Amino acid sequence: MVCGGFTCSKNALCALNVVYMLVGLLLIGVAAWGKGFGIVSSIHIIGGVIAIGVFLLLIAIIGLIGAVSHHQVMLFIYMVVLILVFIFQFIVSCSCLAMNRSQQEYFLNTTWTRMSNDTRLNLEKTLECCGFLNTTDAREEFKMDVALCSKAQVCSQNPQKCLSCGDKMLNHADEALKILGGVGLFFSFTEILGVWLAFRYRNQKDPRANPSAFL
Repeated sequence: MVCGGFTCSKNALCALNVVYMLVGLLLIGVAAWGKGFGIVSSIHIIGGVIAIGVFLLLIAIIGLIGAVSHHQVMLFIYMVVLILVFIFQFIVSCSCLAMNRSQQEYFLNTTWTRMSNDTRLNLEKTLECCGFLNTTDAREEFKMDVALCSKAQVCSQNPQKCLSCGDKMLNHADEALKILGGVGLFFSFTEILGVWLAFRYRNQKDPRANPSAFL
């Protein structure tokens, strides 16, 4: 088997698509972890990452089937879609990494102000925190949240160590966005390798097939 031969290309493309499937599952898992924690659900970028993960998983399955069967049409669709996924994933990954703390604070604060008192109280119990952020602009609202929080005895066990929910939410959001952005950006460049491998493999003849059957 030669490195640039038919079998080598097939095996390399199959292996790459298995990696894409794992990356897709990783992106979905990390994004769901961030969203399921209930603190980054307002950042629509997380939804975009989940969509990319699902899409990457599906296109990897198509690429794997196309590579195993040397299906010309499936490999062509795989190349076109993979280019589109690369562009979208590159943009979303850069957005994840570029989002600074003030932007995260703005998105999370928008969601916090829209929550009902019951929803806030449930979130405070889950995270063991009180109020969003004790800033100058929102000091009155913060005091009201802390008063409700104290009545529910959310932080009664250790009131001095009870952080604001904003601090906990921002730390978690920052961690989730960095993981998503870093993983997404790194693997987005491997998608160019996938397009090149699919293009080369698609134009190679299967030595075991009837030569006249190759288009």
